[in-house]
Amino acid sequence: MNLIEELRWRGLIHDIMPGTEEQLSKEMTTGYVGFDPTADSLHIGSLVPIILLVHMQKAGHKPIALIGGATGMIGDPSGKSEERNLLSEETLNENINGIKIQLSRFLDFSSKQPNSAELVNNYDWFKPISFIDFLRDVGKHITINYMMAKDSVKKRIEGETGISYTEFAYQLMQGYDFLWLYQNKNCKLQFGGSDQWGNMTTGAELVRRKAAGEAFVFTNPLITKSDGGKFGKTEKGNIWLDASKTSPYQFYQFWLNAADADAEKWIRIFTFMPHNEILSVIKEHEADPSQRIVQKRLAEEVTKFVHGEEELKKAITTTQKLFDKQHAPAEYLTVEDLESMEGIVKVNYEKMKLESGVEIVNFLAETMILPSKGEARKMVQNSGISINRKKVDTQAFKVQMSNLLHDKYILVQKGKKNYYLVEAV
Repeated sequence: MNLIEELRWRGLIHDIMPGTEEQLSKEMTTGYVGFDPTADSLHIGSLVPIILLVHMQKAGHKPIALIGGATGMIGDPSGKSEERNLLSEETLNENINGIKIQLSRFLDFSSKQPNSAELVNNYDWFKPISFIDFLRDVGKHITINYMMAKDSVKKRIEGETGISYTEFAYQLMQGYDFLWLYQNKNCKLQFGGSDQWGNMTTGAELVRRKAAGEAFVFTNPLITKSDGGKFGKTEKGNIWLDASKTSPYQFYQFWLNAADADAEKWIRIFTFMPHNEILSVIKEHEADPSQRIVQKRLAEEVTKFVHGEEELKKAITTTQKLFDKQHAPAEYLTVEDLESMEGIVKVNYEKMKLESGVEIVNFLAETMILPSKGEARKMVQNSGISINRKKVDTQAFKVQMSNLLHDKYILVQKGKKNYYLVEAV
């Protein structure tokens, strides 16, 4: 099975330019994907391009990770309904440094092999170009008609907010990235999300018109959830790859809580497990879905890939302590159990207040477990709060000294999956 056949089986091919598969079969090919430096960490939406780069390298091709230091200053209109806030150069540099560190965990940049990965920043080649030079050398090769025919541009022009010249020019800048990499790195392939097809084909067209060369493109489908929710989002926001923003435990839980339909799709996309093994795990899961075998294996594989074996072990240990039936009574949890729970939110609370008892609504608001008394009251009314694994069934409930585990801790559960460890100080 060649690279494209492998990616197709995994559900990672959406559109592909004719000749791409033949090019990859013919020779070691340099291919790139771009990362938008809008934050100092990538999130799980960035895992697909990372995984594609890894597949490229495993198949013997040369991967280039491009960080959009220049295009990040402009903003890509693709999939956006309105203009994006522009970032300062200082913020962009901080974000770029954070992304560089993360990417180095997944790709082999240091090898002396011909297909060693490279990291590039398009600010390096855009910085010395004047506006006049760009218009003369790039702009004249792509017509307005060609640019306006792109869906990403057409939707914005026809929408209420319109599109600025700044964002309209984005596809020319991305196109120039491909041209520069073709001329300087012998890069013949670009890949990315399906919403990038217009920008990417502009690059291939620019290579053809400006350099009389041949370049190729393929896209992956945008990842969706079966319930219509946005992939990679929870009530707390993005699922980040940075452990300080999303703990390995929370990261593990995201995959563990996937719906069956999503888990069966995602285990192909987000893991490097062999085909036969994936099919075997799915078959085992179908025999008894209650065991959530696909979800467990998916969570293990992706957490290990992103955070490593040790953090995976900690995430599994915390999950077992919090959810296993054999640990049901909170009183059975030792001090070490409570203190070693990686990833759950830890909060300090003034111990003296517990001497006279604190009404549950006040307690939840004061610890910021819920942002307001109104929301705390609603959560209690809906039986969504447990103290030390016992449901709170009345707003009259008072949290007091007798609730302390080992004279120090209170384990609070909000909803089904959100745990907080309150330490009385």
